[in-house]
Amino acid sequence: MDLDIQKLIFEFVGGLGIFLLGIKFMGDGLQKSAGDRLRDILDRFTSNPFLGVLAGMIVTILIQSSSGTTVLTVGLVNAGFMTLRQAIGVIMGANIGTTVTAFIIGIDLGEYALPIMAVGAFLLFFFKKPIFNAVGQAVFGFGSLFFGLELMSSGMKPLRSLEAFHELTVSMSDNPILGVVIGTVFTVVVQSSSATIGILQGLFAEGAMTLDAAIPVLFGDNIGTTITAVLASIGASIAAKRAALVHVTFNMIGTTIFLLLLGVFTSYVSYLQGQFNLNPEMTIAFAHGSFNIMNTIIQFPFIAGLAWLVTKVIPGEDSIVEYKPQHLDPIFIQRSSSVALQQAKNEVVRMGEYAYKGLEETHSYLATNSKKHSETATQIEGAINSLDRKITEYLVNISSAGSMTEAESEKHTALMDSVRDMERIGDHFENIIELVDYKISNKVQITDQAMDDLNNMFDLTLMTVKQSVHALEESNREKALEVMQKEEEIDRMERQYRKKHIIRMNEGLCSGSAGIVFVDIISNLERIGDHAVNIAEDVLGE
Repeated sequence: MDLDIQKLIFEFVGGLGIFLLGIKFMGDGLQKSAGDRLRDILDRFTSNPFLGVLAGMIVTILIQSSSGTTVLTVGLVNAGFMTLRQAIGVIMGANIGTTVTAFIIGIDLGEYALPIMAVGAFLLFFFKKPIFNAVGQAVFGFGSLFFGLELMSSGMKPLRSLEAFHELTVSMSDNPILGVVIGTVFTVVVQSSSATIGILQGLFAEGAMTLDAAIPVLFGDNIGTTITAVLASIGASIAAKRAALVHVTFNMIGTTIFLLLLGVFTSYVSYLQGQFNLNPEMTIAFAHGSFNIMNTIIQFPFIAGLAWLVTKVIPGEDSIVEYKPQHLDPIFIQRSSSVALQQAKNEVVRMGEYAYKGLEETHSYLATNSKKHSETATQIEGAINSLDRKITEYLVNISSAGSMTEAESEKHTALMDSVRDMERIGDHFENIIELVDYKISNKVQITDQAMDDLNNMFDLTLMTVKQSVHALEESNREKALEVMQKEEEIDRMERQYRKKHIIRMNEGLCSGSAGIVFVDIISNLERIGDHAVNIAEDVLGE
């Protein structure tokens, strides 16, 4: 009997591992073969909640993970690409999309698992083209999914004759809440609702569990899958926390409704099984799909209410980085080039404020090593790149429309140059973020004296960038001249600190890797100072 228990555990755990690897491989392969268009799908098709549901379904089918879609959505809400209401639609769609895995499992391909894996491996190893590799990865994952299930099923076979397990399933039939708790806990542990649904399908197919006991476990799996979004939102923004709470609330409400209607729902699933002659795995897949589709239909009209509820539970203003331009109205291009240029200038100033904020967050990241600062700075850098494209396009359209005076033409050139300089500031603070990442991951120790020097140079560079943006906003020559003086000071500081650091290294106070990090950071700050001067020179007309 000991040997049997060992075999049972080994086959179950090994099968679960191969199954999880299969889902990951399949999702990664599909994602690569679909190209990097997932964010585009979510961004483009969420103009209303109904399209959001469709987008959530499509992306979840492609990446084989509702949690992955939710985490992507949280990022888009954070970036100001999507409102909370649109995100709720996507999360509902993700819940429906995740049921596709259960339907795939319902197509009993277990005996073909190994040849499918062989085809995938063949495509991975004998073809050089990335698209073949991506398809091979997806096919290999698809086969692994079934192979893992076969192993798990053979591991679970002896459970039918185990008295303790039989008593547990009887208890779950009598007490559905116990089934919900077991489903939730198991999904939290495994971190994949597809895996726990797969196990449920296996147990039901082996006759180790009745439908009455299986359905409450299925409800619990849906609650358990929300833990990934909750974990992803820890330490994140208010928007991220709200999106994660929506996921939890949506599934909790659905489970409560369906527990109250458990008898009716179980009869409905039994009717489907008999009517369409469904195999046990497909019966569970239909139960899972029906639950998520009906739950979405019931709660869809109350999206505004869900948004209101989570905003009340998690109050506060969220610092959203708004990617989209706010002043670039194309109507002005045809009407008045001077008004259009002023609109463009307003947007350039906004971009400059982002450049300052991004640099400030980068400084905070260096000082605290807190990931939230690097995430915000990286989002700001993304917003700067987005604004760079949009403003440049707008300015090109102004010049194409023609009929600018000489003064307007000069202003146009200055704005084009300023946009490029601000975009470069974003690139340089991104370089500094990467250097801090390197410092943290390689446990590089920077001396207190070196840290003081970095803080001094950061403070001066921040002040210079801020002043150059103000000079541009107000067309203020005095402020522009002050920027020129400060930049000379930054150059002097960089030379002085570089020399001091070489002395520290020679005295053995500082390691070589710390020296590289230090020198590269002050070098990037010096380049940021140069770009601030370029903006000031545009104001002075030099």
